[in-house]
Amino acid sequence: MPETIPSLRPEIPLVPPRSEFIYEALIDLLPNMDLGDGPLGHRRMVPIIGGVFEGPRLRGKVLPGGADRQLLRKDGVLKLDALYELQTDDGAVITVHNTVTIHTPPDGPRYAFSTIDITAPTGPHDWLNRYAYVGTLHSQAPRPQVLIRVYRLI
Repeated sequence: MPETIPSLRPEIPLVPPRSEFIYEALIDLLPNMDLGDGPLGHRRMVPIIGGVFEGPRLRGKVLPGGADRQLLRKDGVLKLDALYELQTDDGAVITVHNTVTIHTPPDGPRYAFSTIDITAPTGPHDWLNRYAYVGTLHSQAPRPQVLIRVYRLI
């Protein structure tokens, strides 16, 4: 029997969003740069030096020059704020802003989910500008890489 969820407006169906896979990116990183403690926690920066990405409608390379700013909060939650560019095989440059929350509860699996803003130039990839995206992050340790999977909310 389905669980009943209370709603402030029961006449409007309570339908959770679905998702569609857009691409995955294998991102190459340099080692963490320690930026020291700040008022909100310990700060680090991780330079992004390249990589590749591929999905059903686009593929290409991760451009060097991006970075992931990290804040390890006093409560143990790690907040990532990454800004980088992807270049598609047809030459379009797409900007990605990925904000990730990571923590490992004592009684459960690692939590690593993100919200992602994507900005594409006018042209064949501008459909990316019209949607909201979420993602997952998977460390590729011991290699200095992460695997990002991106999903469009529908």
